[in-house]
Amino acid sequence: MRTLYYIPLCAFCRKVRLVLGEKKLDVRLEIEQVWRRREEFLEINPAGKVPVLVDLNQKIISDSYAIVEYLDEAYPDPALLGHEIYSRAETRRLMAWFDDKFNLEVTKTLVFEKALKRFFISEGPDSNALRAGKASLEWHLDYICWLADRRNWLAGDEFTLADIAAAAHLSTVDFIGHVPWDKFPEAKQWYTRVKSRPSFRTLLTDQMPGILPSTHYADLDF
Repeated sequence: MRTLYYIPLCAFCRKVRLVLGEKKLDVRLEIEQVWRRREEFLEINPAGKVPVLVDLNQKIISDSYAIVEYLDEAYPDPALLGHEIYSRAETRRLMAWFDDKFNLEVTKTLVFEKALKRFFISEGPDSNALRAGKASLEWHLDYICWLADRRNWLAGDEFTLADIAAAAHLSTVDFIGHVPWDKFPEAKQWYTRVKSRPSFRTLLTDQMPGILPSTHYADLDF
């Protein structure tokens, strides 16, 4: 059985889980509390970060970008990078947008501060960071609306890693109840389509110690 070391509320781990689900690949999920710096895990990934995938051939792949590219090459059906050269470039651009820009401006300042910081540092959330994250989130949601209004999926006609990366990050923010969906109907409609896919089901059952998901988090008709 292939194994994925992960944290439930990590957007990068969720991205890999969604790809595994889309490709219908069985996987054993192992929660790794990276803040404990477990020696056995550091032998697998000296960087001490998740996600880490151990595939059926016992090959170890770490870093979410490397993992999803590996999975798309090793298990090409369905192709999640896209079929045309431009669509693949646009998929990569948007995946980087959400994994870099959205993560820095929103995920780190909202999800980390409110849900994950307590495990790494014995401090409460920074109120200034939370305010900045909420303001940035609305700007990003407006961009998602712009894309969703002009395309079938975020990168074009096909469901791709761009949609997966965006939904992975947004799902963590939705878990803590900070997405103002009613103000951004096009983004909500797009997210509902992604949320309704079978690959998303395991994410809807995630739990984190000490924090309850928002009341609508697991509701497909929210």
